[in-house]
Amino acid sequence: MAAVEQAVGYTFTDKSLITAALTHPSALEDGHQGCSYERLEFLGDSVVGLVIADQAFERYRDIDEGGLTRIKIALVSGETLSEVADELGFGDCIIFGESEAGTNGRGLHSALENVFEAVTGAIYLDGGFEAAYQWVLRSLGPRISEKYAFVPENPKSTLQEVLQAHGIAPSYRIVGEDGPPHDRTFFALALAQGATIGEGSGRSKKEAEAAAAQQAIKLLNSRQEAGLPLVPGTDAEER
Repeated sequence: MAAVEQAVGYTFTDKSLITAALTHPSALEDGHQGCSYERLEFLGDSVVGLVIADQAFERYRDIDEGGLTRIKIALVSGETLSEVADELGFGDCIIFGESEAGTNGRGLHSALENVFEAVTGAIYLDGGFEAAYQWVLRSLGPRISEKYAFVPENPKSTLQEVLQAHGIAPSYRIVGEDGPPHDRTFFALALAQGATIGEGSGRSKKEAEAAAAQQAIKLLNSRQEAGLPLVPGTDAEER
C-alpha cells in the first residue's frame, strides 16, 4: 500500500479502499478478506474517461467531436492504462490468488488496466473528484496528444491495406482469455507470414484483435522508417 501511495502521490485516509483496489478477484477464492477491485474499477473507468474528455476538450479547441473521441479512446485503452500502471510499479503490488499464479502472468496486462481504474475510483471515494482529477492528470496528462485524433478508427482495415500493398494478408489468433464469464478479457495476436507483428487484449475478441492490429501498425511504420523488411523474421531481413 505504501508503495502505491508513493507512486500515485496520494495518501489514503481509508486504507481499505487501496487494499480493495489492489485485490484481484482470484484472491477472494483463497479466502482473502474484503473486496476485489471490480466495483472500484467500474467507478474509476468513468472518472478516467471524464478527466481525459475534459482535458482534450480544453486543449484542442479546433478538433471536432470525432477527433476528440479518438483521443479519449487512445488514452483510456487497456494498452495505455496497463503500460502506465506497469511503469508505476503496480504489477508488484497486486494481490493475486493461487488460481492466477499458474497462468505465467497472462492476465497481468488486464489486471494492470483494472487496477489503474480501481485506484482512480478509490482516490475519488477517499479524497473527492479534485484529488482523482489531479491523479489522472499526473499519470495520463503527459500522454494526451492531438496525434491520436488522426489514428485510424478501424485498425484491422488499415493493417489489411498496408499489408495487401505488399501482397501479404494479415490473420489473427485468440491465444487466451481471463476473468469471470461476465467480465472476460481476451488476448489476441496479429500475424503476417507466420510472424507475430502485434499483440492486444480487450473485453471482446473483436476488441482484442483491433488492439493487436493497432500495435502491428506501429511496428510496421517503425520498420518502414528504419528501412527494414516489412515483416520481421523474413529471409530478406536475415540476409
